[in-house]
Amino acid sequence: MKALLYKEFKLAMHPMCYIFVCLFPLMILIPSYPLAIGFIYILCCYPVLFLGANKGQQSNDLLYSTLLPVRKKDIVMARILTVAIMQFAYMIITSCLYPLALYMSSKNVGSAPGLPISGFVSILAIAIIGYALADLIFFPIYYKRGKSIVMSTLFTIIGFVVYVAIFTIAIPYIPGAEGYKRILCDSGIGIQFAFLGGALLIYVLIHLVVYKVSVKRLEQVDF
Repeated sequence: MKALLYKEFKLAMHPMCYIFVCLFPLMILIPSYPLAIGFIYILCCYPVLFLGANKGQQSNDLLYSTLLPVRKKDIVMARILTVAIMQFAYMIITSCLYPLALYMSSKNVGSAPGLPISGFVSILAIAIIGYALADLIFFPIYYKRGKSIVMSTLFTIIGFVVYVAIFTIAIPYIPGAEGYKRILCDSGIGIQFAFLGGALLIYVLIHLVVYKVSVKRLEQVDF
C-alpha cells in the first residue's frame, strides 16, 4: 500500500491538484461568500487526478496499475486514500484560516447567504458527509469501466452542489426551519463537534461501501 500511495503522489497526482488544495481554501477569506461553496472546488481535482492531464487515463494509468504485482482492491484503496488525503488536507488548511476569516467577518457589514461563520464546525461536518456522498457517486461509476471520467465527475459535482445548497443555503431560509440553524450554529461548540464526530463516522461507513462496490466493479473490467 505504501508503494501504491507513493505512485499516486509521484506519478498520478498532477501539480494542479496541489494548487487546488492549497489555493482554494483562501476563498473562506472572501467577504460575504457562502462558506460551504468553497468545499466544492476540491472535487475539481478528480478529473485532473484521474485524467492526469496526459498522466492519468490518457497514459493508461489504471491499466498500468492492474499490470503491477498488486491486488486490484489495493489499487482502489490507494486511490480512495489519495482522494481522502486531498479532502482532509483541504479542510485542515481551511480550518487554519478560520480565525482570520472570523476576524474579517467581524469587520464586514454584510453577511454571506446560508449558515454563518459561527457554524463553521457544522459546515465542516456537512462538507465531510458531502464528500462521502460524492465519492459514493464517483468511484462506482468510474470503476464500472475505468473510463467514465466525464459522467462520473459531472454527476459528482452536481450531486455535491445540490446537497450543499440544500443543507447550508436553502434550509436556513425556509420558514419554520429556524431550529435547524439554531442547532447547527447557536447551540454551542460542543454540539457542533458532536455533529462533526458523527459526520466522520458516516464518512468512514460510506467509504467502506464505496470501496467494496468499486473493487467488485474493477474486478469485472476487461482491459
